[in-house]
Amino acid sequence: MGPELDEAQIHEILSHLLLGGQLPPGVKLVEQKVAKVFGVSRERVRKVLHRLGHERLLELIPNRGAFVVEPTLEEARRIYDARRIVEGGIALKLAESLSKPQIEALRAHVRQEQQAAARNDRPASVRLSGAFHLLLASMTGSDFVEQEMHELVGRTAMLVAFYEPGSMSGCACDEHASIVAAVERRDPGAAARSMLAHLSLIETRLRPARTKIDAGDVENVLREELKRRARSGGRGSQPAWQRQSAAYLK
Repeated sequence: MGPELDEAQIHEILSHLLLGGQLPPGVKLVEQKVAKVFGVSRERVRKVLHRLGHERLLELIPNRGAFVVEPTLEEARRIYDARRIVEGGIALKLAESLSKPQIEALRAHVRQEQQAAARNDRPASVRLSGAFHLLLASMTGSDFVEQEMHELVGRTAMLVAFYEPGSMSGCACDEHASIVAAVERRDPGAAARSMLAHLSLIETRLRPARTKIDAGDVENVLREELKRRARSGGRGSQPAWQRQSAAYLK
């Protein structure tokens, strides 16, 4: 297998599979089995699973283990209602206050989204889409707003991963670009309307029917992803888009 994977690499691999909808909703990730596939200790895997639980990509159930979250469309309606309330206000505020460097950071982020959509990188598209909204929240200068948005974005990431068709990734890029354009024009009303329309369109793109992977195939999915990365020479290192997005959010 080569050099042992570190926790950051294991996290990136698992989050890539989760956000790509490649692990079935509700299935348990057994520490011992995951550790065996990756050739690492259970303690290392446990730390990664707890991090994914904090990010709401997994559900951690005491005395039972870590399970791939199983979001529902009813949950989606409640969350997107909350997001419209919070993010409409964010758009209004930012249209009156953003600096040129902040607007350029938003433009650069949208370019990353467009590149991910062009190469059909579904997990990157989901991550970048969420990071766009977190970036906007960070620009309000409010720790409370940021905290609330981390919670809401975390809850919607897996909804999008499981229920939004992959072909729709480019739509979010265009909608984000419209929000940035309204903010740049210093038009609070247009910025809020663009944000509300964007969140409503995401919700309408969610579809209840999705083919699920058999739970028994989880270990095979992990092995195949390791093989794919070995062939491409990218064995779990953090992608450039993710490093850049993290830098924008500082």
